[in-house]
Amino acid sequence: MKFQLSAISCAFVASMVLINPLAQAETRVTYKSAKSTSSYYQMAVQISEAMKQGSNGNIIVTVEESQGSVQNVMEAKVRGGDYVFTTPPVLVRLAQAGKAMFKDKTDPKFGEIRALFPIPSLTMHFVMSSKSGVKDFAGLAGKTILLGKGSFGAKEGAKYIKLFGLEGKVSLADAELSNAVSALKNGQIDGFVTAGSFPAPNVIEAAASTGVTVLSLSGDQIKKTKRTRLVIPAGTYAGQDQDIITTSLPVVAYTTTAMDDDTAYALTKTYWAQKSSMGSSAAWWNGVNEGLMPNITGKIHPGAVRYYQEAGFTLSAAQQ
Repeated sequence: MKFQLSAISCAFVASMVLINPLAQAETRVTYKSAKSTSSYYQMAVQISEAMKQGSNGNIIVTVEESQGSVQNVMEAKVRGGDYVFTTPPVLVRLAQAGKAMFKDKTDPKFGEIRALFPIPSLTMHFVMSSKSGVKDFAGLAGKTILLGKGSFGAKEGAKYIKLFGLEGKVSLADAELSNAVSALKNGQIDGFVTAGSFPAPNVIEAAASTGVTVLSLSGDQIKKTKRTRLVIPAGTYAGQDQDIITTSLPVVAYTTTAMDDDTAYALTKTYWAQKSSMGSSAAWWNGVNEGLMPNITGKIHPGAVRYYQEAGFTLSAAQQ
């Protein structure tokens, strides 16, 4: 009798493994993100921890530092089915078309890149001190602004100043963005420009310590930038009683068709299941929701599509 029960038990366990191999097998994934000093590297670490917790240790994510999104896309040519990386969707489109920084570097592997899930977007913030009295972009004339150097936010901020007819009318402070909050407190600058997932730590500090106005863009201004519209909800920052309308550069976690469907499904399902928990410890995850799905302009991995269909997400024909 004992032998019969043992045999039945073994048969049951074996059948469960066959039904869901990920339930027992350990899945290892490499997640290539950004520089170790960036917020996106911190997000990668949080995702790694969330995957482990959400899968009861069955999904192990190893985070790799990167020098940037272009490198992440380039490595898709040579990595295997365990490779996940982050990049703006626009870079995937450029790689697949062999344009811009991918000119003369085309590869059929770029056509195999598939999306998994959106992560917090790079969000533009034009942050003005309350003392400056600036409420809109026209008010920037005659003011001193800190853009920083070399970052996406610095380049984008300079572009907007030119697009909105403010070139030569705004004084640009020669300092690093890391000095922005202290310079604002001391009255050395009237405002600063920063790009990062919201709520941005330096904007939180500035809003709490000195009082700030984060400028909104008009519909026409957003069209001129050719960026994605994003709303920062009222109450995100101290003293902010209205929504902020701004622009963003979407960022998405990708893999390739080399990843099997079950792994892509498990990663995507665990990510969304753990997002609320991640948001309780890092507020930037609270800005991620189904509303960011249209930012994925290319194809989504079939395994991830399976999850989205089960969860009732609306996907476009181009994404499937």
